[in-house]
Amino acid sequence: MRQSHETLSINAQGRRLYDITPQVAQWVEQAAIHSGLLTLYIQHTSASLLINENYDRDVLVDLEAFFNRIAPDGDQLFIHTVEGPDDMPAHVRTALTQTSVSIPVINGKVALGQWQGIFLFEHRHQPARRRVLMHVIGE
Repeated sequence: MRQSHETLSINAQGRRLYDITPQVAQWVEQAAIHSGLLTLYIQHTSASLLINENYDRDVLVDLEAFFNRIAPDGDQLFIHTVEGPDDMPAHVRTALTQTSVSIPVINGKVALGQWQGIFLFEHRHQPARRRVLMHVIGE
C-alpha cells in the first residue's frame, strides 16, 4: 500500500466553474498508483468541488443560472455581508455542493465516466487563489 499527496493551486478569476480534470488526472498518473482511491478536498468556505458533465458547456451555464436564482447576491435575507454582497451567497452555494470528492483509481487512471469532469466551483466574484488537496492511496 502506498499513498501520495499534493496541493493543486488554482487562480480563480471570479465566479464560474473551472475544469481541473486535466491537472488532477496528470497528477494521479504521475503518482503511479495502479488501483486505489483519490480524494480531493478544497480548503475554502466560498468555493466547492463538483463532478459534472464536461461535454456540453451549457450544463455549466445552467448550473450557474440555477445557483444565481437560489442564492442571489445582495439578498436581504442575509446579514453576513462582511466581504460584500456575494459573501453569504458564496457560503450557501458551498453548503449546497461539496468540499470533497472521492474517485476510484483503476489501472493508474482516475475512473471518471465518459462525460464526467472535475470542477472547482468558485462562488465569489473577485479573483482568488484556491487550494485543492489531492490524496491518493492504493497499490
